[in-house]
Amino acid sequence: MSSMFRTALVLGLLSAVSPFAIDMYLPAQPNIADSLGVTTAQAQFTITAYFLTFGLTQLIWGPISDRYGRKGPLYAGLAIFLIGTVGCALAPGIGTLIAFRFLQGAGGAVFMVVPRAIIRDMYTGPDGTRLMAMVMLVISVSPMLAPLSGSIVLEFAGWRTIFWALAAIGLISLAVLHFGQRETLAPERRVPISFASMRRAARVLFRDPIFMGLTFIGGFGMASFFVFIAFAPFVYQDAFGLTERQFSLAFAVNAIGFFGASQIAGPVGNRFGMIPVLRLAVTGFMAFTALLFVLGLMGLASLPVVMACLFCGNACLGLVIPASMVMALDPHGEIAGMASSLGGTLQMVTGGMMMVLAGLFADGTVLPMLAAIAVCGLVAFLLAMLILRQVAKPDEAVA
Repeated sequence: MSSMFRTALVLGLLSAVSPFAIDMYLPAQPNIADSLGVTTAQAQFTITAYFLTFGLTQLIWGPISDRYGRKGPLYAGLAIFLIGTVGCALAPGIGTLIAFRFLQGAGGAVFMVVPRAIIRDMYTGPDGTRLMAMVMLVISVSPMLAPLSGSIVLEFAGWRTIFWALAAIGLISLAVLHFGQRETLAPERRVPISFASMRRAARVLFRDPIFMGLTFIGGFGMASFFVFIAFAPFVYQDAFGLTERQFSLAFAVNAIGFFGASQIAGPVGNRFGMIPVLRLAVTGFMAFTALLFVLGLMGLASLPVVMACLFCGNACLGLVIPASMVMALDPHGEIAGMASSLGGTLQMVTGGMMMVLAGLFADGTVLPMLAAIAVCGLVAFLLAMLILRQVAKPDEAVA
């Protein structure tokens, strides 16, 4: 087993914990709304709550990992995640469930920040993109298996059992972390935590238009997927009449395009240059999402049409996300943790805001979801056309 493959497997398994906490839970949303006697909007807020704290706490985990190394914060985040998960399983009402989802997201955020920093510790350029894509391949089991697993659990037990299953996954991840991942940040490279150093690092990043632009290109791409996650359980099961099992399979099909395309991001970027690949991919993403919205306005957004267009759009997104992440982090190796956490926070907050805004227009039909996704595609495209002109030539960008 090659060193890169082994690293990808371990980081992918750790990174999949947080997506599992989202995707396995999706089929249960209508059940939770009925069980706790709340509205659809209140049930959706349990997802929004997770994403908001998931995004904001990344600002904390990055500097901590720069100061204390990569493994220690992973242990701490996993412990917080487990406490939040058990709390969700025992929650007596929607308020308590939302509160523990906040806590769960705070712990799960570490699995977004630290693995990306570990990748930057070890590789840059096309090799970094290749490892990032390999990690995403491992993570891809989440949208393929997690909703299906959740629907199977619902057939034999209540929605609370899903959280007990997530707690078991967390304990397995603890063993993977302890035995499978080495420390990648040497003591001499660690940066003391201080508001002054964090302020300096943040100032560098905020003043870097390339970092900010690439971060938001990926951010609006990810936001489109978050909108889909929030709306899909209700749209697919209520508007399209799918069962929980059918929804899980439909959700998996739409995710396959993303993770399948992500696997060619490194080789294609290495051959043609990461900038041309990113430009073409974000153009395709915008085109497919815009087409789907227009079809929705014309009343032609049937389930097969929605699934086909989302499959193609997400395939383009599979090239956009790893390339934009690696290109944003490449120039900031000395503050990789802070760069990863700030970028992750901005992206998660962008996704959370789009979920909230789209939720204001939710009416039980597919059109609000398609409109929000199309807006994400358009903004990502406009940013790419503006920012990529300022980036160095392709051979310099991937050096």
